[in-house]
Order: sequence, then C-alpha cells, then structure tokens
Amino acid sequence: MRTTRKRAQDGEKGTAGGLGTYREVIGLTGPLLPVVSFPARLPTATIQFGSVLLVARTSGSLAAAGLTGGALAVGQVVCGPLVGRLADRHGQRAVVLVFSLANALAIAGLVAGALAGLATPFLALLGACAGATVPQIGPMARARLVALARRAGARDATVGAALSFESTLDEISFVLGPALVGLAAVTAHPAYALGGAAVLVATCGTAFALHRTAAATRPGPDGGAPAKRRSGCASTVPAPSRIPRAVHSLRAALALQGAMFGACQAGITALTERLGQPDQAGLVYAAMGVMSAVAGLSMAAVPARVGLTTRWRAATAAACALSLPLLWTDALPALYATVTVLGVAYAPHLITVFGLTERVVPPARLAEAMALATSALVGGQALAVAVTGRLTESYGPAAAFGTASLAAALACLIALTARPESYTGRTVEEQLHARVPDGPRTGTAP
Repeated sequence: MRTTRKRAQDGEKGTAGGLGTYREVIGLTGPLLPVVSFPARLPTATIQFGSVLLVARTSGSLAAAGLTGGALAVGQVVCGPLVGRLADRHGQRAVVLVFSLANALAIAGLVAGALAGLATPFLALLGACAGATVPQIGPMARARLVALARRAGARDATVGAALSFESTLDEISFVLGPALVGLAAVTAHPAYALGGAAVLVATCGTAFALHRTAAATRPGPDGGAPAKRRSGCASTVPAPSRIPRAVHSLRAALALQGAMFGACQAGITALTERLGQPDQAGLVYAAMGVMSAVAGLSMAAVPARVGLTTRWRAATAAACALSLPLLWTDALPALYATVTVLGVAYAPHLITVFGLTERVVPPARLAEAMALATSALVGGQALAVAVTGRLTESYGPAAAFGTASLAAALACLIALTARPESYTGRTVEEQLHARVPDGPRTGTAP
C-alpha cells in the first residue's frame, strides 16, 4: 500500500508540474475544441468596449455610449446564469447553438441601429439584447472540461489544469478583444470590430456547440457528470441539486476581483491621460493581462498538497499587497512595472475560485454556477468602471487605484474567513482528502 501511494505521488509530481498535465487536458477534448472555443469567446471580450466606441463615434455622445455599454453589461449579468441553467437542464449543444446565433443577430442589430442613428433608448435596448444573448462560451467550456475529466476518472491535478487552461484562454481573450477593437477604431471604424464579433460568434460558437464533446454535458447517466460522483466512480444515485450557501462567498470574491479590474482600468486610463500618453492605456492593461496569463498557466506546477483554500488566501493576500504601490505611481515606467507585477495575482485567484466552485456545487448545476461566477466578475467590473470613472474626475487616478486596493483587501478578508463546504457537506479539503490518492491516469475511463 505504501509503495502504491509513493508511486502515485511520484507520478503526480512527474506530470502535474510540466506539460504532461496540459497534454492530458487536450487529450480529453482533442485539439479542435480549444481552437474553436477561443475565437468563440472573443466576442464577449469585444462587444462591451466596442459598443461604447461605436455609439460614441456614430452619435457623438459619451452619455449615450455609456448607457448602451451599461445596458449590455446588465443584460449579460442578469441573463448569463439563465443560459447556464438551461445548459444544465438540456445540455450545451442546443442552448449554445441557439444563443450563438441569437447573439450574432443582436450584435448585427446594434451595429445597424448605431449606423442608422437610432435614439439612445433604442440603442440601449439593442445593447441589452446583445448582452442577454451572450452564449457564455467560457463558463460552458469550463463545465464541459470538468465533465469530461470526471467522466474519464482523471486526476484532480488534471481538473485543476483544465480550469487553469480555460481561465488563461479567458485572460488572453479579454486582453486581445479590446486591443482589436481599438485597432479597428483607429484604422477604420468600430463597426468593423463588432461585425467581426458577430461573424465569430455565429461560426465558432456554432462549431463549439456541435463539437462531439458537447455530449458530455447531457443530463443523466448517458451524459456528463450529473449522475456521477466527483471521485470519478459511477453511481446510480444522482448528486444533490441544491447549491450550498458557501458558494456566495466565492461569488463575492469574484465580484471584488471584477471591481479590481474595473478600478485599475479607470486608474490606468486616467493616469496615462494625465501623463499625455492616452494611447499607452491599452498596452499597460495588456501587459498586466499577459503576466496574468503566464501565472495562470504556471498554476499546474503548484503541488497538490497546497490546498485550494490555501491558494485562495495566498492569491488574495498577494493581490492586496501588490496593488498598494499603485497609490504612489505617477510615471509611465513605474505604472508598467507595478501593473505587470500585479498581474501575477489575478489569474491564480480566478483559477482557484473557479476550482472551489467546481468542488462546492453539485454536478447538475455546474454550468449555471460557472455562469453565475462569470456574471459576478463582469458585474463587479462594470460597477467599478462606472463609479471610479467619476471618482477620477474629482480626485485623480489615486482614487481609482485606492478603490482597487480596497476591493483586494475585502476579497482577502472573505478568503480568510470563509470555509467553503462542498455539496456533500464536507469542507473542500476534507472532500479532497477523502478520495483515493491521485495516481497517474491515462485520461480514459477505467
């Protein structure tokens, strides 16, 4: 027994820290799924910023642009969990297919309405429709990968790597999307960026919906995780469907991280404008995103003995500490350096909270829970942008950066005091330790 345990631990050390774990992740899905899921999620990162630039360009009114962008964010936050719930009940294939096509039509309608010079209320309504129909590719991809991993009896390290991989794709998309919109706005017109987003969500979203792995999310024993235990062993007894209250602390933490995003975005924009180099704002934000993506991919190297709760607390503490130098940053080189270092804490926090969410909620509600988590993140960011944008006008960039530090401190407080409990009634760490020790797996069901 001791020899078996030792061999399992050695096998985990040999793969979890390197590319082997990510090869297991790709082995679960095949190489085509990430190729279609990445461009399919780009429109989500594009349409909010793009809608603001489009309406500002066509109407000449920043107020109309802000109202349209805000309505879009509200539509996404309110309806995102509904999309996830529908996917849990009916499977991802039909739900993602319908919402991808509906989202493409809604984006096209917003572009047409802006170019036609419609009144602000109509533009806001079109923006809300564009947000409400977002097909939630990121949350769906996470839920699909987890279902595939659990069905195949994959190691917990592989599940963690899957969440790291998906969060990194999100990070890259949320850096690349606004950059593409800005490039289109400078070289031609924002309408081209939104038109491209409509094409991407229609084609790549459809491809994601029709990919063979969508079968893993069908409700019931023949589908994905809903009728199986999280340990990977089959069970004829369905998992409980009630979501524990412990998930609320995780959503609050993501909302606060979204607030950090939004406040930093407002502060970076204000400081670069004060320094007379407003074009640098996007590059500064991109530098933070790139570092965050690198840190996210590196999470697979963290030893399994470092539990999710410990990782959560460490990530929030790091974000709080690393955000404080922003309060005294007043030069562009210092801004680049500080923001880039701060990016180290972002993806690890995202990945860890999504990992805790996967452990806390029952499998039958996973897509809904992931969509709710994403909505919390988007909602926190949108609210922070609206609030700190006004603060910076009166008190300068330091007000926005101070708000970011406050949000980080509150997230750290939540992480230190919360005790996430899984749907089985055990704490997350107890649930993990109750399993058979992880050993090397082939990525296929035993």
